Amino acid sequence: MNNDLTKGSITGGLIRFAIPLFLGQLLQQFYNMADAWVVGNFASNDAFAAVSSGGHLTFLIIGLFNGIAVGGGVVISRYFGAKNREGVQKAIHANFLFGIWSSVIATAAGLIFIPSVLRMMNTPDSVMPHSLVYFRIYFAGVFTVILYNVCMSVMRALGDSLHPLYYLIVSSLVNVALDLLFVAGFQWGVGGAAFATVVAQGLSVVLCLIRMSREKDESLRLDMKKLKLNKDMMAQVIRQGLPTGIQNSVVSVGNLVIQTNINAFGAFAMSGVGAHSKIEGIVFLPIMSMSMALPTFVSQNIGAGEYERAKKGAAVGTISSMILAELVGILYFMWAPYAMRIFVNAPEAIEFGVIHCRTTALFFFLLAFSHCAAGVMRGCGKSFMPMAAMLAFWCGVRILYVSIAIQIVPVFQTISWAYPLTWFLSSVAFFVSLVRMDWKKL
Repeated sequence: MNNDLTKGSITGGLIRFAIPLFLGQLLQQFYNMADAWVVGNFASNDAFAAVSSGGHLTFLIIGLFNGIAVGGGVVISRYFGAKNREGVQKAIHANFLFGIWSSVIATAAGLIFIPSVLRMMNTPDSVMPHSLVYFRIYFAGVFTVILYNVCMSVMRALGDSLHPLYYLIVSSLVNVALDLLFVAGFQWGVGGAAFATVVAQGLSVVLCLIRMSREKDESLRLDMKKLKLNKDMMAQVIRQGLPTGIQNSVVSVGNLVIQTNINAFGAFAMSGVGAHSKIEGIVFLPIMSMSMALPTFVSQNIGAGEYERAKKGAAVGTISSMILAELVGILYFMWAPYAMRIFVNAPEAIEFGVIHCRTTALFFFLLAFSHCAAGVMRGCGKSFMPMAAMLAFWCGVRILYVSIAIQIVPVFQTISWAYPLTWFLSSVAFFVSLVRMDWKKL
């Protein structure tokens, strides 16, 4: 069902739209958790380190294309809010065509460059064989990940966050079943986990395509015969999404530098931080879901000329996310040792994970503000500023800080402090930009 977010209660509309996003993201994390849990319990610590530490590396390559898909969603939302059906249809097909191109490029880039990047990251010799197997299978099927994100971007732009949830439920159950079959049953190790993820993600793409191609409203329907290059619309999609895509990839470079320093502390450090990342991904889902809802809400209302409504919705979503993030951070801080044991059993790995958690968790409110503010600005069509802030702080400052600080204070916790520091700096930049922004001139 496609929702018009330009009418009705602001808070109610945001919550109704964000809840399916939250449940969908929860299931998406379930994908990752299933891989991590099965590998962590039915394979070695080195295999778990390979799977759990791979997020930044995969995002380095696919983040560019996923960011452009997000930008395409903003373009679709703007036309949808303005009731410009012809514009909506052209934007949908431009976004999907770009997804097909992106899939080919990402597959080639991943298969060619992954071995070199793993070596640059100082991946331990004991972990390297597992990492190579996992990433080669993952990138051979990365088209399923990219096309899934394109489909999600299109549906959310039209206000439909419910159908993607249904499809994720099905594919998540398939993913868990295949994980157990391939890893625990067939003993395929990390290769089985990667193959299970690709198959399950591919299923969700098929379900999305069936839905989009059967849309009752012809102007919102995906028709493969209409996948022709529209230069003007493609330029809008790329112009809006490229800053976000560049931001995703370059920020991943900063995170890879941090991951390289983590790797230097050994496989237990990799496993501990990997477990933390899985937990953080879960506990932060409500906040991320709101930050994902805000671009659609803001863009639809700006397209409809409802500037005050867009501004109020941005404030409601951002403040509620900050409050919730801090509550979650406090609980995670308190229960960190128990949470780590879900994924890792080695005391050394748990210790590293707890250190990282208790250095970062109490600053989650800053992370929430940065994500929500970036979402609001993208919804306003101002995607350059979030890119600039993230590149400067989440990449540049992180690399500079870690490179210098670890030489002065060569302990693991020094690396962990890179996150709260850069969250604070980006939050200041976003706050200043939002205060100065004239909504009526958007």
